Amino acid sequence: MSVLNRVGRELDELRAVTIETGIAAHAEGSALIAFGDTRVWCTATVDERVPPWLEGGNRGWVTAEYSMLPRSTHTRNTRERAAGSGRSQEISRLIGRSLRAGVNLRGLGQRQIIVDCDVLQADGGTRTAAITGGFVALALACGGLVRQKALTASPIVSPVAAVSAGVIGSEVRLDLDYREDSSAAVDCNVVMNARGELIEVQCSAEGRTYSRTQLDRMVDLAAAGVARLIELQRAVIESG
Repeated sequence: MSVLNRVGRELDELRAVTIETGIAAHAEGSALIAFGDTRVWCTATVDERVPPWLEGGNRGWVTAEYSMLPRSTHTRNTRERAAGSGRSQEISRLIGRSLRAGVNLRGLGQRQIIVDCDVLQADGGTRTAAITGGFVALALACGGLVRQKALTASPIVSPVAAVSAGVIGSEVRLDLDYREDSSAAVDCNVVMNARGELIEVQCSAEGRTYSRTQLDRMVDLAAAGVARLIELQRAVIESG
């Protein structure tokens, strides 16, 4: 049973989530995703080349880049240049790994898709929003390749989405906003596919340890949240 908290939002309840597609006129796939007040602009670019180390390998690649605009946060961040901060590089790699888990890379052919995730406004959960919105942009780009007859079938094998969970006091909560994340004793980001399989779990204790029971509860809450996010992804991809 869930308990009311957070101005009426229950412990197992996602923030209001919206996904708008077709927001970038020149990108092969694009989506603007909002998790509450967090907003991430996601675009997918089809590149007919593959990285040098994949040449002749008869398979494609999916990679990602993540960045935050200077005033996406409460105080101004220094604008990221070139490779970006260590945090942004780590999140970029996470998004890339997560999206590749949903794609048959051999089915993509000798090309790569680059997914750019730019945080317009941050209120917690930017990396999970980027993964969820980034998958929509990726799937739309793959659908475009099929319509153009560059591919005979979409290489997408399963939708991928992500959500956060955490421990605040004695409560395990889903989809933390910035205020909750700042006070959480444990912060957990969970990436899963439509089959309910885990792709990545990042759980960190902030000042105190947590129990196996709490970990299981966080993953269970995240699994239910991911299932709802994948329903939304499928709906917007079909209409996009």
